[in-house]
Amino acid sequence: MGAATRYLDSDQPFALYRGEILPGLRLAWESWGRLNDDKSNAILIFTGLSPGAHAASSELDPEPGWWEPMIGPGKPIDTDHYFVLCVNSLGSCKGSTGPASINPRTGKPWRLGFPELAIEDIARATRLVVQHLGIDQLEAVIGPSMGGLTALAWLKQFPESCRKIALISTACSATPFAIAIRSLQREAIVTDRNFRDGRYTDDDWPEVGMRLARKLGMITYRSAQEWRQRFGRKRQDYFPQTLFGMRFEVESYLETHARKFVGQFDPCCYLYLSRAMDNFDACDSDESLKSLFQRCFSGHALVIGVETDFLFPVDQQRDLAQALEATGSEVSFHALDSLQGHDAFLVDMDGFADPIREWLQQPLLSATKTAK
Repeated sequence: MGAATRYLDSDQPFALYRGEILPGLRLAWESWGRLNDDKSNAILIFTGLSPGAHAASSELDPEPGWWEPMIGPGKPIDTDHYFVLCVNSLGSCKGSTGPASINPRTGKPWRLGFPELAIEDIARATRLVVQHLGIDQLEAVIGPSMGGLTALAWLKQFPESCRKIALISTACSATPFAIAIRSLQREAIVTDRNFRDGRYTDDDWPEVGMRLARKLGMITYRSAQEWRQRFGRKRQDYFPQTLFGMRFEVESYLETHARKFVGQFDPCCYLYLSRAMDNFDACDSDESLKSLFQRCFSGHALVIGVETDFLFPVDQQRDLAQALEATGSEVSFHALDSLQGHDAFLVDMDGFADPIREWLQQPLLSATKTAK
């Protein structure tokens, strides 16, 4: 972890959404900008599955963050005006408690002994950091991808706790296609001969399973249109050619990214977060999205989708925007035609920067919700 990473440690039992209890937890977090005197300028950013809390660089840690173009002085999420907070998800392996952490009762990593994790647990754990900082209400909550699921879980559990919310390339629940893909990713990991029911070691890492899981993920993160434009049928010469090995540049691209991922993310953490995404349904305690938003939110929402995203199809973002509008909330909806598919929020700053900047700068028209 970089020098900018801070930690909140709690030795108090933490009750999980599905009934089990963690004996304590650690949460890694980073922040940018300054919290004002009345603590009214805080923006909370939830992450996707694999990123850590390092969303942007700082003087303490100049390494570029996973959302570097978006956060900083004069950038769309302007740290000259806002205090920006990003917390590593509970269940991750980037500093917060998760399956890769040491179980205090055994002195060994939790691995498959970790309790079942829900997206709601990530939101509730994150609230511990927000409370630690003395923040009663957030100016905004921003959630891309899995972070959007967590943002919805935040609203569900903490109604009216933010004045603005951004739901980016996300949904109220996973489609059967997304569940199928993640199921294959998990199967690739658990059937790797080195996985051994979670008893792998650093010397015998389930590398093949993690590589295949990452490749499946990369295929869904981008679009077929981008593959066609970027690679076509170009041949590769980066890796030695074998009888049924890589022949095309798109194959070597996937292999390169898969190799980078191996060793950077713990397999059990991947399994737990992936399953939590499949199980999440924002409406499981409400009749509909409309009733969820009617109960939980009355501010200005930003909803962004990408036409080429087939992991979280743009129709799912339209559903979110329509449900918000039906409750009288202010809603800015954008369906972008970016080629980059689901990953567009990480790379297409031309498409995402202006909507986010304008949404944050626009004052709330009303603090009161009027149902339609």
